[in-house]
This record gives sequence, structure tokens and C-alpha cells, in this order.
Amino acid sequence: MAKRLGFVGLGVMGGPMASHLVRAGHSVTVWNRTPSKAEPLREIGATVAESLANLAARSDVIFICVGRTEDVAECADQLAAGATHPLLIVDHSTIEPEGAKTIAKSLASGDHRFVDAPVTGGSLGAQRGTLTIFCGGAESDIEEAMPYLAAYGKNVRRVGNTGAGQTAKLANQIAVGGALMALCESLAFADKAGLDLGLVREMISGGAGGSWAFENYGPKVLSRDWTPGFSIKNQRKDFGYCVSAASAMGAFIPATELVDQLLSVLDDEGKGELTTAVLFELYERGEMTG
Repeated sequence: MAKRLGFVGLGVMGGPMASHLVRAGHSVTVWNRTPSKAEPLREIGATVAESLANLAARSDVIFICVGRTEDVAECADQLAAGATHPLLIVDHSTIEPEGAKTIAKSLASGDHRFVDAPVTGGSLGAQRGTLTIFCGGAESDIEEAMPYLAAYGKNVRRVGNTGAGQTAKLANQIAVGGALMALCESLAFADKAGLDLGLVREMISGGAGGSWAFENYGPKVLSRDWTPGFSIKNQRKDFGYCVSAASAMGAFIPATELVDQLLSVLDDEGKGELTTAVLFELYERGEMTG
């Protein structure tokens, strides 16, 4: 019998991901804290739930894509309370690894299963269905979720037990932060020298200095397009989890702490909702403080 799917959180990432499930022909029930964000999904055939409890009663496998650890915990509690049968819950949010373990343990007490499956690839990856998904949890649970994850994931792998998906995502965010800083520092340097930024970006992208940041954020820097994308507030939330996890395990991540410090300047200036690529402005004016 076909599984009934639920999707919670229809933002920049979750909305496109849920739409891929609907367009693939699955029965999908959706819920979002801001109801208007569910309307585009209703228009293509999804059912809109009145509440998380209502969604739980209508679903067998539920995907979550929200903000912080506490948001996921709250959603999981309400889903478990409203469930009429055991659920498989797959969390695409980026949260604390220890938080994922705690949520999984709480759900298991009610015979519900949990997979932490944070994603990377940006809003374009969500729209194109080409996300990378780091999965932590029981092999059998991930195998059960895999056909659905394939609707929007290009590289979907189990990286370990519960919490390992989140740990791998934090490693990803450490790499993302370094690449972002390198992009902005490099292009600001070239700009100060009076070089053609478009040409320089194109040539660096095709050489040893190339990266996802140069390919995807480079054009935003050239056009001064600071619309997210991935916002400073969300990036700093993830960096906070990185620093906390690194402290707990004795890891040394000074570059990540520096990028967070740089982004904090822009955050304090009220630019927290803008794309992280706006870091270029800080380099362009050549100072750490406003």
C-alpha cells in the first residue's frame, strides 16, 4: 500500500521540496505556521492540514524542514501527540546533533522512528531537485525514506547513526563558511585593484580557486543582489551549532568563528535577512565594524 506523506515547513527550501513529492505523484499533506505558504502546494494537488495533529493522523512518513532545534522538538511532540499509528519522521532542518538524538529518543518512546537528514545545495538545489542529503539513523528507516528523498535529492547517503546526519551537515557548513569568506575576500581584492570582476570571477571559477560559492554567489556579488538564498541569520544559527559541537569534541574551527564574527557585523546593522554573500560589502569598505 502506498505511503501517505506529510511535509511540515514550506519556506525557501521546504516549499520546493514538498512540491517535488506532489509532482512525483505521491499523496502529500502539508502544514506551515504561516498558512499562506501552503497555498501553492494546494494548487498543485497537496492537502493542507489544519494542524500538526491533523497532519499526523493523515500521514505515515513525515518530513520536517523548519528552523532551530527547539522548533523541530516542538513539531515532533505535536506530531507524536496527534498520531494514530507509528510514524517515520525525517527531519531536513539543520539542528544540534545532540538535539537530534534527544528527539529520536523521545519519539521512540511512542514507537515512532526518526531520521536526521539535513540538506545542502541552496534554494536552487531545492528547486532543481539536486540536493545533497546527509542521513543519520537506522539503515532500514533510511531505506524506507529513500524513494521519497530521491524526488529532490541527487546525492543521498547514510553517514551514520542518529545525529551523524547533523554532524556531517555542520562539517558542510564549516566548508561553506570558508568558501564564502574566500569568495568575498578574493573579489574585493580584485575590485580594489581595478580588475574586471566578471572576468576574474569567471577565470577563478574554472581554476584551482573555483568553488560552489564562486559559481552561485559570484554572480550575486557582481550584480549586488543580496536577496536570499541563504540568509545571514540562518548561517549564523548554523555556525552557533558548529561552535558548540566543536567545543564539546575539542575540535579547532577558528576560520568558522572568524566568518561568524564578520557576519555578526552585518547582522548588527540589520542585514540579517539578506544573503550571506552581502559579506562582500564588508570587505569592500575594508573594516570590521560599521
